[in-house]
This record gives sequence, C-alpha cells and structure tokens, in this order.
Amino acid sequence: MAAPRSARRRRPPLLLAVAAVLVVLASFVPLGYVVIQSLETGWATASALLLRPRVGELLRNTVWLVIVTVPICIVVGVSAAWLVERTRLVGAKVWAVLLAAPLAVPAFVNSYSWVTIVPSLGGLHGGVLIATLSYFPLVYIPTAATLRRLDPAVEESARALGLGPWRVFFRVVVPQLRLAISGGALLVSLHLLAEYGAFVFIRFDTFTTAIFEQYQSTFNGAAATMLAGVLVLLCLTLLAIESVVRGSARYARIGSGAPRPAVPAELGWRYAPLSVLVLAVVVVLSLGVPITSVLRWLVAGGSAVWKTDTIIDAVLQTVAFGVTGAVVACVLAFPIAWISIRHRGRFARFLEGATYISSSLPGIVVALALVTVTIRYVHPLYQTVTVVIAAYCLLFLPRALVNLRAGLAQAPVGLDEASQSLGVSPIATFFRVTLRLAAPAAAAGAALVFLGIVNELTATLLVAPTGTRTLAMQFWSLSSEIDYAGAAPYALLMIVLSLPMTSLLFTQSKKVAGL
Repeated sequence: MAAPRSARRRRPPLLLAVAAVLVVLASFVPLGYVVIQSLETGWATASALLLRPRVGELLRNTVWLVIVTVPICIVVGVSAAWLVERTRLVGAKVWAVLLAAPLAVPAFVNSYSWVTIVPSLGGLHGGVLIATLSYFPLVYIPTAATLRRLDPAVEESARALGLGPWRVFFRVVVPQLRLAISGGALLVSLHLLAEYGAFVFIRFDTFTTAIFEQYQSTFNGAAATMLAGVLVLLCLTLLAIESVVRGSARYARIGSGAPRPAVPAELGWRYAPLSVLVLAVVVVLSLGVPITSVLRWLVAGGSAVWKTDTIIDAVLQTVAFGVTGAVVACVLAFPIAWISIRHRGRFARFLEGATYISSSLPGIVVALALVTVTIRYVHPLYQTVTVVIAAYCLLFLPRALVNLRAGLAQAPVGLDEASQSLGVSPIATFFRVTLRLAAPAAAAGAALVFLGIVNELTATLLVAPTGTRTLAMQFWSLSSEIDYAGAAPYALLMIVLSLPMTSLLFTQSKKVAGL
C-alpha cells in the first residue's frame, strides 16, 4: 500500500539529516577532484580532448554495453528470484546461494576464463556476456529479498478476479518489485561504467579502459580527467532514468506475522525440469567456467603454488576489509535510505542520487582523489586502513543503499506509530519493529558490499598501506606476470569465500525476519 501523505511531508530528524548530508559531502570528494582537475586543464585543452573521434567511439561502446546488458540482467535476475522464492523448485536453498555467488568471481577472472576457452571472444558481444554473468546477481539478490516480504493475499485477490498467472505477475507483482529492479539495474549500469579488468582481457574499449590507459601508459592526467567527467554525466543520466522508472509509489505490508506465507507455485512436469535446466546453465556459465579454468591452473602448478603463509595472510586481510567495509557502508547508507523512504521530497532525492556519483567512477579515480586529499589536507591518514575503508564505502555504498531502501519501503510507518502509541520508545520501536522488517534487505546489502570488496582491486592498489595483500591484489599481481598457475589459489579462494558468507547472511536474515 502507498505510504500516507502525512508521512511523506514530515521533516526528517535533525540528527539523521546531518548524518546523511555528511555522507553525501564525503561522496563528492571524487567529483570535486574531477571538477578541479578539469578547471585546471582549461577550456581549450578540454574541448580538444573531448571532441576527438576516439571519445565518440568510447561513448558508443559504453552506451551500447549498458543498453544491451541491463535488460538481460533484469530478465535473468527477476526470473531466477521468482523461481527460487515463489515456486516448488528442487534445491531452492542451494540455488539461492549459487545464484548470488557469481559476485564473488572477479569480473577479470571471469573474463580471462572465457578468453582461454574462446580466444576469439571480444567486442560488444563478449563484453555483454562477461558483464551479464558477473552482474546479474545485483538484480537477483534485492529482488529475492523483496519477494520474501510481499503479501501473497494481493496476488490471490487478483487471481480470484479472473486474472491469469502472467497478468497477475506483471500487473501485481512487478509493480511491487519496482524498487528492487530499478535499483539493481542502476547498480549494474554503474558497474558497467566503472569496470576495467574484464574488458581489458577481451580488448573491448570503454571510457574506463581508456582512463586507465591514459593514467598508466601515457600519464596524461588531463585526458583521463576529461573522460572521467563524461562518466559523471553518464551517471547523472542513469540516475534520472532510474528515478522516472522507479515511480512515486511505495509498497509495504503489515508485520511478519500478519499475512500467511506465500504458497509456492507448482511448476508441473513440463516446467520443473526446464526451470532446473535454465538455472543450471546460468550457474555453469557464471561459476562453472571460471572454476574449471582455475582448477586447470591449479593442476598445472601443483603443490608449489600453495604458499601457505602468503595465502593465509591474504585471506585474513580480505575478510577483515570485507566485514568492516560492509558494516560501515550499511551504517552510512541507513540515514539516506530512511529519509528516502520516510521523508520523500527533493532533499531526499538529492541525498539518494548523490551517493551514486562516486560509484560510477573507476576505482583509480576515486583512489587518486583520496590520495590527493590525504596528502594535501590530512596527511596522517595517508596510506591507512581508514582511507581504504573510505574508498570501499564510496565505491559500494549504493549496494547497501538500494537494498536498505527496498527493505524500509516494506516497513510501514504506521507500525512505528502504533508501537510508540503503546508507550514504546522510538529507539526500542526501531529495533523491535523497523529493523526486524528491514533485516532481509539489510543482510542482502551487506552481502553485496562484502562481495564487492573481495573483488575490488584498483583502488586497493593505490590507497592500501604498504604490505597489504588481499586475494584480488595477489591474483592480479601474479596474473600480470603471466604466472596463471601461481594466481590460481587466490582466484579459487575469492570464489569459495563468497559461498559461506552469502549462505550465512541469507540464513540470518530469515531468522531475524521470522521467516
């Protein structure tokens, strides 16, 4: 049901508003870096750099990549979530974890694995394949979390009025998934704008690969900054499109114990095997191919590639960064998500949209901005863990925000008011009512941030303290030296590490929500 107008017009609590503004100001640091560098470049130089035919080619490649990949990710993600959450699918709990696990496979590992199997893979079709297999879980996870909370009574009423299954799905269910789908699609789009390693392996040029080329090969900071500026404009365009698609409706249901659970749909003898086959193909392509490639490297390298001390150190550092970054990102995203859902308006939309700016930039641009700020203004923070976590939050805050927003949208403000009218304090109400209802989405957001940190490479290379060795850093270092056998253990551990974490987060979210 739509949120009451009275809830929309109330001003947000001052403390939440201040916290949200501080988060947004911090997220503007990379944008400020790009703007200042662009101004220092001068209009004549900037226009000459932007009007080159090469920029038109990069723009065409990047736009087509987004236009083709995002709809495919939506179809795959929503279909998989529906099968797992709303049908009597054999092994649904296993599929739920396996369909989220591809986020733990770095896109550059996925890309290299496919190139070793299909050496001719490249261009737009190669980019779409790799991007879809790497990023469809960004739609699947929030959609699955939302489906768990939908009230099935609405769908049953629609069927009682004579609507068929497909009409019920598109007219009743899809509108309630709008937040999750539009948010997930936006995340996929932003990752496509910022992805580097995956497209380098298949020789597909985008703005991000060109930025890296300028920074690392020619050291042309001005040209790279101009390209980063175009990425910011593309991000703003995506935000505007997502805002329109999302619409103004908000959907909520009354507490976890009020409606009965949805009755899983029977797939029948025709569609049950077909559904399992389709999911199996998706999992094999997104997980089987990279795992097979990694195992081949391990067999080729033998026991010599398992350098225990280095591997244990890399695992511990990766887990520590992942857990810390996930918790901090969710905490920072909460004020913005709360204001976005409970206190809608221009201020809320501004806060929400501003957080996506940094995530649309390549990790190297975010890292260089933080390096510049810390060296010039807060030198004691230079090359510290604090800056590393800050970089992760700038890059992955939208992952937490999208899921928290979807979860809070289904925690009606009426329950808070009812709880407080019974004498329960606002703080106690938050922990007993709101947090309980939003827990599944919050857990999914934390899982997404954790998996993103496990895969992050470029920003970590620039801002991490000396001696930092994450799994992604070790893999990239060895693979860059053409030591693919030596890199195999790190690639395998990045894949394996996601499975228990994702399973734990899914299990705990269901326990907290009473499902």
